[in-house]
This record gives sequence, structure tokens and C-alpha cells, in this order.
Amino acid sequence: MRISLRFATLWGLAAMATCAIAQTMPLDLPKSIEAGSAVSVATSGNGKAVLYIVGIGQVLRHDVQLGEKAALAPGELHNAGHYGAFLVGPSSTQTAEFDVTAQQPSSLSFLAKPSRLPVDLHEGISGVVYVFDAFRNLVLSPTQVSFELSEIGGATQTRVVTTQNGVAWLRLDSAPKAGAAQFLARVGAVTEKRIVQQVSGEPCNLRMSARRSGTRVEVETEPLRDCKGNAVPDGTIVTFIERNNGSESTVDVPLKRGVARTDLPANDGATISVATGVVMGNEIRWRQ
Repeated sequence: MRISLRFATLWGLAAMATCAIAQTMPLDLPKSIEAGSAVSVATSGNGKAVLYIVGIGQVLRHDVQLGEKAALAPGELHNAGHYGAFLVGPSSTQTAEFDVTAQQPSSLSFLAKPSRLPVDLHEGISGVVYVFDAFRNLVLSPTQVSFELSEIGGATQTRVVTTQNGVAWLRLDSAPKAGAAQFLARVGAVTEKRIVQQVSGEPCNLRMSARRSGTRVEVETEPLRDCKGNAVPDGTIVTFIERNNGSESTVDVPLKRGVARTDLPANDGATISVATGVVMGNEIRWRQ
């Protein structure tokens, strides 16, 4: 059965029990045991004894008939770490130390950041993977992790990274084309997937045209795109400014279907400019 007492306390109790016995001998156990494995411990002598297995986060106690094998069932010893074993009998105590190591990888904890970012950003996407076995032990042995970042219907970036102390990480560039990208981490047959949304960057080459509309002038931008040709999303604010004889009129207009339009007073000699964020567009001098 498992005893939920603090590791240090039980280790101290076992040590005191050892000191109280006249004879201490080594216990025949392997130096390394894979988590979840069945364990058989050979004993000698006559009478009854108690086998204690003490480790960080796990303590086991088994009643043993000396001269027979003491058995730990599969899955009973499952927390990776350093352990001590104490077989306390009527006239002697046998002790051993051993390590429980993780099994083969069974699951991944995959962190991908950010979930949304602009296109064409150098090392803008980071991926971190923690490798675990079936008992949620961190697999500390070097393990190759394959990362794949693929645009839907587009190119794929692939990198292979070896874990250090159970962790693998990298940075990748976002794609030049806007859209959802699938970010995949794989260890053998174990995979985890995340979706990274890549959106257009800053507007580029902002241009507008102007035409008379009755007593006013109607201004309209060309379809607004970033420097990689991706459409800037609707709702982006475009600012039109008209300056005339020291006065200034400003109109903020959201993009609709990729363009922004509004009308301004048709003042002869007025200067009309357009901007969005920090991006300036062309300038028009209006003449009647």
C-alpha cells in the first residue's frame, strides 16, 4: 500500500530502524528501474520482514516472507526519481539505493506563442515542448522533437530540435502570406497541434483619388494592402485631412471591402492628404 507521509520523515524512520538492528547488508536491486515496471526482490532467511520503498512523492510498504521474493506490481513504482529500499527483518536490515527513470515519450505539453501575429515577422513565433511519459514523468533523456509550421495550402517550415532536460524550444518566422498556419510538434507517433493566425502587416503604398460630387469632393483610397500584398482588414481606420487657408478638416473612415471613402468641402486650392497609422499616402491639390 502507499503511505502519504513526507519523504524525509520516513527516510529518517527507516534509518533509525536500521540502526536498531545488529546487522546491515546490501539488498539485491538494480541501480535503475523504468517507471511502471514490475520489480522482484530476492530475500533470504526465515521469518517475516517489512520492505519499505522511499522516494520523493511516493512511499511503498510491503509485508514480506523471508526466503521468498517480494514483488512490486506493474505500475506500482511510477514516480521518476532517486529511491531508497529497506528490508527490515527480525535480525538484520538490507538496504539499497536506485533510480526510477521515465518511460518512452507518451505525451507532449506544447506551448505556441503568440496565437496571432503579423506576417513576415523574423522569429516571431516561438514553440516550447515538454516531453512526458505515461506517468507524467518528464523524459530527461535527449529526445528529438520535430516542429512543423505549415500554411494552409502553402509552404512548410520544418526543424528538428533535441530536448535538454526534457524541454525543446525554437523560434520561426511568420509566413509572407496572411492566413491560418498549423504549428505541429511531433515525437515519434505522439503529436500536438496548435493554430497560429497570421494577419496582414502595416499598410503599404497608400494612395487615393478625388472627384467632384456636386458641391463637394469625393475622395477614395485604392484597395489597401501591406507590403507583401495581403489585404488590410476591414475596420482599419483611414484619416483624410483637408487644409485650406489655415483651416483644417479631418475625417476618420473605417475600411469597407478594402477601401475607404468620404466627401469633403470642395475648396479651391485646398490640399487633401491621407494616412493610416504611421503610413502617409499621396497628397492632392484640389482645383475647381
